[in-house]
Amino acid sequence: MAEPRIFTSAEELRAGIGAVLGPSGWLEVDQKRIDLFADATGDHQWIHVDPERAASGPFGSTIAHGYLTLSLLPSLVPQVMRVEGMRMGINYGTDKVRFPAPVPVGSRLRATAVITAVTEAGEGVQVAATVTVEREGGEKPVCVAESVSRYYF
Repeated sequence: MAEPRIFTSAEELRAGIGAVLGPSGWLEVDQKRIDLFADATGDHQWIHVDPERAASGPFGSTIAHGYLTLSLLPSLVPQVMRVEGMRMGINYGTDKVRFPAPVPVGSRLRATAVITAVTEAGEGVQVAATVTVEREGGEKPVCVAESVSRYYF
């Protein structure tokens, strides 16, 4: 795991455009996490929560919800980049999210990020970053998200 890159100003964020940040440490997605996410969202589809049925399904085991994978970004991204010294930072959303590959139960995931744009946003700056989540041993990413944050210094 690489040390996170620390940004303390809009200028530093602009200077970081294009740099590959990370990777983060590995995070295991176990069945308990999948079940808790199913309970939190009400999505109890068998491919996520029924190990016996899923064993004979298309993936050979249960798989994490795509949105569970996306919801791990607040845990993974601060391991690769942090913004410090601001008055306030907010998650502004995502512009595009894709789940190119499944996340079978027991998978280990990690993330990298690339800042793609830093634009003025009122009294702050809006930072767009492409976050790629990979599965250990996987050929394709399991999530690619264009994350948008706003920081007020």
